[in-house]
Amino acid sequence: MSRPFPVRRLRRAAAVAAVLAGLFAVPPLTTAAPAAPASVPVPGDPLTGSGAVNRTQLTAAQLTGGSAEDTVPDSAFALPPQAAPPTHSFEGTLALDGLSSAGGFRALKDPDGYADVAATRHLPPVDIALVQNGSHLVPAKRGLQYTGNPAWNLAVGPGRAWNENGDGQRTRASLPFALIERNANCVHNGALTFLFDDTSISEVRYQITTETCEYFQFDMWGQVPAHYRPGPADGAERLRDAYASEVKDRLPTKPLSALATDYPDSGVDVSKFTSGITPSALSSSGLYFRGVHYVGTCRTRQGTYPFCGQMLLPSYSTAKSAFAGTAMLRLAQRYGPAVTQEKLADRIPEAAGKTAWSGVTLDHTLDMATGNYTSPGYETDESGRTMADFFAAEPYADKVRLALSFPRKARPGSKWVYHTSDTFLAARAMNNYLRDKAGSDADIFDMLRDDVLEPIGVGPDSLASSRTDNSPSGVPFGGYGMFWTQDSVAKFAKFLNNDHGAINGKQLLDPTLLAATMQRTPRDRGVTTTGTKPMKYQNGFWGREFTSADNPAYTSPFYVPFMSGYGGITVAMMPNGATYYYFSDNNEFSWNAAVAEAAKLAPMPGAAVTAR
Repeated sequence: MSRPFPVRRLRRAAAVAAVLAGLFAVPPLTTAAPAAPASVPVPGDPLTGSGAVNRTQLTAAQLTGGSAEDTVPDSAFALPPQAAPPTHSFEGTLALDGLSSAGGFRALKDPDGYADVAATRHLPPVDIALVQNGSHLVPAKRGLQYTGNPAWNLAVGPGRAWNENGDGQRTRASLPFALIERNANCVHNGALTFLFDDTSISEVRYQITTETCEYFQFDMWGQVPAHYRPGPADGAERLRDAYASEVKDRLPTKPLSALATDYPDSGVDVSKFTSGITPSALSSSGLYFRGVHYVGTCRTRQGTYPFCGQMLLPSYSTAKSAFAGTAMLRLAQRYGPAVTQEKLADRIPEAAGKTAWSGVTLDHTLDMATGNYTSPGYETDESGRTMADFFAAEPYADKVRLALSFPRKARPGSKWVYHTSDTFLAARAMNNYLRDKAGSDADIFDMLRDDVLEPIGVGPDSLASSRTDNSPSGVPFGGYGMFWTQDSVAKFAKFLNNDHGAINGKQLLDPTLLAATMQRTPRDRGVTTTGTKPMKYQNGFWGREFTSADNPAYTSPFYVPFMSGYGGITVAMMPNGATYYYFSDNNEFSWNAAVAEAAKLAPMPGAAVTAR
């Protein structure tokens, strides 16, 4: 199943006066650099190697005075098995120089000419505050960072520092980073590496060799001078401690292949989980089952991504479920289920007085059943001109005007027509409802972050949403613009599917509405979709019925609620407690086989799975 998401030709550069400097908000630095206090725990995976690394790529000599002619195997950026503990501790600011003209770029898929804009072919300015805990390098700021660059926003993830004998007296560092398309949700993942001691730094080598982006794919590489400004970041002790806790609290992981050995009598065929997905288009996949997170590898065009657990993954329309739908469930738990009947015309000033939006409720909007559309065809509007303009619009005023421009064609609640713009309106209505309840400074995504995402242990890389006006003070997109890592998507699905919206005995989401959302209330399945295989749509979540027509083993039908995203993203939360997810970008929505294999691990409630 595809999610039409019109490709926009990047022509915003002319509207941007200049690339802004100082793009990462760097915490203030003081003059002394105290050692980490003994009370701060050190993250796991301690280094015990001798430092005898047989390195042929990105050697000390190459990082000191070489040049980047092309991409290299991504293993050159990875922590090697013989890595020794670091003798130096990086604390301060890393600044990369000369990015606007450095490096190489190779477009692999670019039908709309994104690479015609010069800014697209280079990194935006990079200025990163880092602290170190043991061998772990932790950015002071995680997740989406607005840069002001005409093409790219940026995110930097936690990396590692270690010693190799061939590096002399310096310590080697490597960090994952991601370019995030401005005003969109494509993510291009890369890595950077350098050598450092207490006061100086080598040149920085970087490359991008993978992405989750259907319409724009490329390699980017370069080696540039850099500056190291030593000095502790504000709150360094807190950052070290928080990262140690984050690592400790991640779900236990095993390779996806371990399913076969953990359940030897099940007959599970691990190879079938990703069948139907082009291997080169697959960014990440995994299965959560009975307390274990079974993870797949993260392939790139140069091998395996060296920071698979930190690979940043776009939400696309999974945000309709994880943000908008879940925010409504949280509001209902906080203030009562009557919130679902709030009228958009009462909560969005721009909708007041518009006849087409009279009587449209939050429930209608999250179900894609506003009655306002141009064409009733399966996602025809989503691929049309109005939606193309909606996606391209960056200012809030333009986005809300376009979202409200669809004419009334049917009674609200009677007809399903897929519009990402509807979810944008739902998020805005919920935001204004929340402000009436909690104060004028309240923000609906911040509520979701503070009340749900952080308490369930979702990491800092996934605690931001893209917003209008390319600004942290803008309006959250609602229907797309979130970000995942392997651990965060598994934890979120576990919260819904296994923990039923509760944590430590405290119910965070309205249990009655959540049960319907998760297809556990047969009398309330949601709105029936159009398309060749009609499904159910409820509160931003899809619901698909599986019967013996799908697999003779399913002797009784059952429903699987799932989140779905543009290009090839699925998070399927099965009624036997298993969750399967994959992120890809070749418009392939193939997960029937994954459900069949998961059913071998435990029967699906409602379906007596026959002997295998």
